[in-house]
Amino acid sequence: MDRVSAFDEPLKKLLGGPTAKVMAEHLDLHTVGDLLHHYPRRYEERGRLTALTDLPLDEHVTVVAQVADARVHTFNGGRGRRLEVTLTDGHGRLQLVFFGHGVHKPHKELLPGRRAMFAGKVSVFNRKMQLAHPTYQLLDAADTDEASEAVDAFAGKLLPIYPACKQLDSWRIAKAVDTVLPSAGEAVDPLPAALREGRGFTPLPEALLKIHRPATKADVAAARDRLKWDEAFVLQVALARRRYADTQLPAVARRPAPDGLLDAFDAKLPFTLTDGQQKVSKEIFDDLATEHPMHRLLQGEVGSGKTLVALRAMLAVVDAGGQAAMLAPTEVLAQQHHRSITEMMGELAEGGMLGGADQGTKAVLLTGSMGTAARRQALLDLVTGEAGIVIGTHALIEDKVKFHDLGLVVVDEQHRFGVEQRDALRSKGKQPPHLLVMTATPIPRTVAMTVFGDLETSVLDQLPAGRSPIASHVVPAKDKPHFLSRAWERVREEVENGHQAYVVCPRIGDDEDDTAKKKGKKAAEEEAATADKRPPLAVLEIAEQLAKGPLHGLHVEVLHGRMQPDDKDDVMRRFAAGDVDVLVATTVIEVGVNVPNATAMVIMDADRFGVSQLHQLRGRVGRGSAPGLCLLVTEAHEASPARARLGAVAATLDGFELSRIDLEQRREGDVLGQAQSGVRSSLRVLNVIDDEEVIAAARQEAVAVVAADPELEHLPELRTALDALLDKEREEYLDKG
Repeated sequence: MDRVSAFDEPLKKLLGGPTAKVMAEHLDLHTVGDLLHHYPRRYEERGRLTALTDLPLDEHVTVVAQVADARVHTFNGGRGRRLEVTLTDGHGRLQLVFFGHGVHKPHKELLPGRRAMFAGKVSVFNRKMQLAHPTYQLLDAADTDEASEAVDAFAGKLLPIYPACKQLDSWRIAKAVDTVLPSAGEAVDPLPAALREGRGFTPLPEALLKIHRPATKADVAAARDRLKWDEAFVLQVALARRRYADTQLPAVARRPAPDGLLDAFDAKLPFTLTDGQQKVSKEIFDDLATEHPMHRLLQGEVGSGKTLVALRAMLAVVDAGGQAAMLAPTEVLAQQHHRSITEMMGELAEGGMLGGADQGTKAVLLTGSMGTAARRQALLDLVTGEAGIVIGTHALIEDKVKFHDLGLVVVDEQHRFGVEQRDALRSKGKQPPHLLVMTATPIPRTVAMTVFGDLETSVLDQLPAGRSPIASHVVPAKDKPHFLSRAWERVREEVENGHQAYVVCPRIGDDEDDTAKKKGKKAAEEEAATADKRPPLAVLEIAEQLAKGPLHGLHVEVLHGRMQPDDKDDVMRRFAAGDVDVLVATTVIEVGVNVPNATAMVIMDADRFGVSQLHQLRGRVGRGSAPGLCLLVTEAHEASPARARLGAVAATLDGFELSRIDLEQRREGDVLGQAQSGVRSSLRVLNVIDDEEVIAAARQEAVAVVAADPELEHLPELRTALDALLDKEREEYLDKG
């Protein structure tokens, strides 16, 4: 067998069809190489019990613990049976629950004093952590072959606990790894020999053996150090090659004309730009003046004035005879951007011909739901060059949209766009247009280096003068119902003081089936015994309750994604004009909506939103001179991670700090996933937050390697590793940017 094919061997061959099928479908593992790179999440030490006190809610966990107590309860007049088992680890307790026919076997085996591995999903019932119907494997009963194997495995110093799924427990994954582990000797080492020797790294086959079957903690540390470097280096080489290729592309240099549109716009501004805005604008203008396409990421705090910076870049390109397109993720946002850009530009947005002496240009809107006549006019304005600026949704990408001379593409909220869409818009230029990506979610430097490593980064971290502070508080609706009553009183007070408020809900409502009727009796019993599973609160229901109840007499309206575009626009206009007191909405208001008179926001079921989403939503208030108020309403259990997350959001307005917290809690798979075209994260041991030094050093080494050998002709092993990382889908992602 040659060196590569051992890793490419399908798991089905070695593990059998059923196991391989579960691994492929639920863990995205298909080959021997995939499984060898599926590293343990952590290790249990023999004789040391897992801390049951800090289990994550709603996650699939594996714990090693001892049975303290087991009792069978009957219900439904003796017809139903439920086994409740209490586990202990000397610090905390955890409850297991089994129902119906599932009671017999555990009732015989899980006797007080017995020790076992248990795997299941953590939920809360009656304020206690529990696992419903966990799978388990006894560790101290050698009456079966499997149990004695488990004892043998457990007799090792460190017991690996693998990322698992409901269909496949950690210990079954460990057995599968034992089957493929001999292939570790065939691993192709991606690190150039000079780099490997210079940094004194463990050879790759040895690192793989040590991470899966360590004898000591030092083995784990050495293996992790080595494997982190592989991940960081291969990813940084991919990004460095991308940056190198971009520098080889031609582009039209766009320099603003003196006394042109940009100068006319700047003269009209009623305020001066912040130092941050001036610095970032200079970076962008320097890029636009070069004959290679700009690839820049503009990130900044909510309300730091990114749109203004992007607009000035667009005006500079129009000044230089080109056109600029801004791509927004939703129609509401495209309309909002169009409105704020035309308001900022005033009569400059009503110009005649492109770059004409009257210094004006046309700023047009193009969305999928526009009427035929308006759409035809917009398309005509683009192809003739009459419109220097176009703001639109993915409707801009359609084949029939033609530009006179597309010079700049601004993509708002990049993570909401597929790479193909950005690529399709970029291909509309005669030569590759310059690209500016805006993200309203501040990203820690390490993530920017990893996820957006192909883009130069500009950061706006100053808020413009005149922005007001926002006070944020968690409202525990279940524990303290009077806090929620007070929240509605606060909304009334804001309205009485001449202000307006948002109420945000996770769901629209009215279309959800009555699932309870469809559930079988057993499922209903089990669900009752697991956590409180009510559906998220819905806009339509909450709006009705508020209008009839605590906000009776105020003008309450709704806004959500299923409304007709004209209706949405109408509601937003009336809210902006002050005709609506309280807007009950979904997250359609998350980005770009600017109503300075709105001072209060109540977020229902706040625990169902991510940290960065909450920060985005909160940024809709406090946009004027009056202070903002954001109330995070939750029924989450006080000790739950969800409550900790909300506490973190309430405690700081620093988006960069929050994005770090968000990452620490979610791990970076989600972040890479959303940026990398839905391709699974390639990071397995590298932690984007903690391994800043590794990422920075790997980036430096990668740049040097690519500068010396852009095609990696002298590094065939690195090419192989790159091909494995950049499977077809991801290769396209990196090629397109």
